[in-house]
Amino acid sequence: MIKLFFASLILAWVGLTTVAQDISIVVTDHKPSTCSGTFVAHELDHTTFTKSDPIRMFDSNGSGLAINDLDNDGLLDIVLANLDGEETILWNDGNLAFRTQRLDIPIRTRQVMILDLDADGLRDILFTSQRGAPTWWRNQGDESFELTAMPGVSHIAYAMNWADLDGDGDLDMVAASYDAEMQRIDAGYLLRGGSGVYHYNNHDGSFEAKKLANQSQALAVHLQDFDFDNNLDIAIGNDFAEVDAFWFQSDKGWQSAMPFDVVTHSTMGFASADIDNNQSIELYATDMQPYNDDDNTMEAWQPILDGLLALPMTDDDPQIMTNVLQMPKGDGFQNVSEQLEIESTGWSWSGKFGDLNSDGYVDLYVVNGMIAEDLFWHLPSNELVEENQAFMNQRGRVFLPVPDWNLNSTASGRGMSMADLDADGDLDIVVNNLMSPAVLFENQLCEGNNLTLSLRDTRNQNTDAIGARVILNTTAGTYLRELSASSGYLSGDPAQIHFGIPFDAELLQLTIIWVNGQGTIIDDLEANTHLVIQQTIS
Repeated sequence: MIKLFFASLILAWVGLTTVAQDISIVVTDHKPSTCSGTFVAHELDHTTFTKSDPIRMFDSNGSGLAINDLDNDGLLDIVLANLDGEETILWNDGNLAFRTQRLDIPIRTRQVMILDLDADGLRDILFTSQRGAPTWWRNQGDESFELTAMPGVSHIAYAMNWADLDGDGDLDMVAASYDAEMQRIDAGYLLRGGSGVYHYNNHDGSFEAKKLANQSQALAVHLQDFDFDNNLDIAIGNDFAEVDAFWFQSDKGWQSAMPFDVVTHSTMGFASADIDNNQSIELYATDMQPYNDDDNTMEAWQPILDGLLALPMTDDDPQIMTNVLQMPKGDGFQNVSEQLEIESTGWSWSGKFGDLNSDGYVDLYVVNGMIAEDLFWHLPSNELVEENQAFMNQRGRVFLPVPDWNLNSTASGRGMSMADLDADGDLDIVVNNLMSPAVLFENQLCEGNNLTLSLRDTRNQNTDAIGARVILNTTAGTYLRELSASSGYLSGDPAQIHFGIPFDAELLQLTIIWVNGQGTIIDDLEANTHLVIQQTIS
């Protein structure tokens, strides 16, 4: 079933602008699901590998991936970065059948994002690399991509993120370097002044760079409103003993801040979500900490733990060597990772939230593993073999391990993202492993209903409405989602929002808060459908 209708909708929302809008909505039924009660793994035609033998830091960090619709056929495609192999586009032909296209990129790529940077209606691919500035591969519309200049973007970056940070309707970038890796490659790197954290303000396709920090050890860049002023702020997740860095927006520009009492010690990735359905957003940061304390696990980890504990730390150092979940409390945040039992998940890279079992609460998946001769010289093949960790959210009170979901791969995962890749409404998972094939985990749980939606905003150059908020009211609860371009470790998110819904819940109302604060209410809702909601000026 496909339905198309138009409406001029007005939202009365406290503190938001209220205007008339022309809204078109296309509704498509989800496809029938295959139901086995678990996830089913499918190997993908891509392997991230390194020629380094033995594998050493920092080749061991692997690469990320991104999921989004590159050809506007309504199906989400996959792009996977690589080190000493070719990058891969997997074109989605439906029913989890993918066509392979290799990209001839003569650099080692790290992070991938897919977004419509020039607002031409075609989503482009952006990469970070081992030793250069981010690159833009502009979508030509015929399954080809052309390397295109981003004037003003010239500084080395390991991690990046994009959003409309100044409210002018286009996409700005925050990018940061990973200085430890660059110093191994180029001893004089820091002397040339290109390291650090940069905010790139987009002015009609040219970028004005503002340096926020002179140095960084960034593995992750995250954009979230930490001071509750409806403006996105910046979080930089730093490796080693470098404390994570944060900047808030103000009328004086970017101001350095520290919103948290504690932060992770070696931050690998960030993810945010409303874990308890109270319409506030929590922040999760992944770190390195064994998930078991048996003799074999501790023997494998002990040299690393001894080395980390030997690093100098001051009494007022806010870093702790576990995952951290920052929950809003009053005007600040409280770390509740231990109470929710997700503080120790292994040598963790990408961790992300999504309602995997469609019960109305977001679950957590974390991918693990490490291969490095200079860290794990005492282990066979220099590899710390760990299972990926899946946790089911128990109504925001605790997260329980769910081995029955069969997501406990030991293939040394790095980048990971979630998306509905077979158009049946539930969330599937893709992992870019190091030295073994990437894997798609098909969701066959079938434990609830689903609603997915895509936002299109043709009024400005942020055509996917990155940064928008969507609230779904049901008889079982109220669910909040935020649309982001990237999260976890080096991995791009699709321009698609997913809600899981209990079977017995009735859908009442969908509220969209667009990036500029304007709002839309939709009352005519059906479960197990996908909505494409497009807004233009009336």
